[in-house]
Amino acid sequence: MAVEAILPSLTTVLITALVDSINPCAIGVLILLISTLLASAQTKSSILKIGLIYIGAVYVTYFLAGLSLMTFLHVIPLVVAQWIAIIVGSIIVVAGLIEIKDFFWYGEGFSLAITPEYAKKIHKYSQKLTVPSVIFLGAFVAGVELPCTGGPYLAITLILSQQFNFSALLLLAIYNVIFVLPLVVILLMVFFGKKIQHVKIWKHKWRTHMRLAMGVLLIALAWLLILIANGVINLG
Repeated sequence: MAVEAILPSLTTVLITALVDSINPCAIGVLILLISTLLASAQTKSSILKIGLIYIGAVYVTYFLAGLSLMTFLHVIPLVVAQWIAIIVGSIIVVAGLIEIKDFFWYGEGFSLAITPEYAKKIHKYSQKLTVPSVIFLGAFVAGVELPCTGGPYLAITLILSQQFNFSALLLLAIYNVIFVLPLVVILLMVFFGKKIQHVKIWKHKWRTHMRLAMGVLLIALAWLLILIANGVINLG
């Protein structure tokens, strides 16, 4: 017997976005960018401007990617969307287990992280401080950090596509606002005098706990996807 529910609620989206937002990849790249700006003796106003442009580029890229995916999933036949949800849900379970593994054995074996090759490219692009290059950096980072951040976002867009209307679009926008919120907070902390080294220490201290939270969330979202695809939960 199917369970009737209106999903995802605002709470579901907020919790998922909050956990997704405190991932080491997105925070690490912003720290790298701010460190580069500080090393080049940029003024605080310049750091704030460039940082906000970068965060804005990340937001727009993620939002458009989610919107495109929701549109695609909404227009394809229902039976195809259901099989996609089951397959993606299964993959997300594996991703969640990998994240939980990193809580106990961080850095050992396979991990969901930006590859060294892309990390070098990000470092290279962050040396160029023009507005177009910072916009490109934000869009580039949004793409290559998907191994870290893509699981929860993919799950949410799959669920939202079941009811593709204005409310779903608004929830997608809210999700992305929450996703970039920690980046804004870090940027403002540095602007108002917080040492970037302190942010680095905080990230290093809590990185395994971030992985654990992400892993638990991924497994929960994966099962939600699978239950919806199998008709156990019907979106009302």
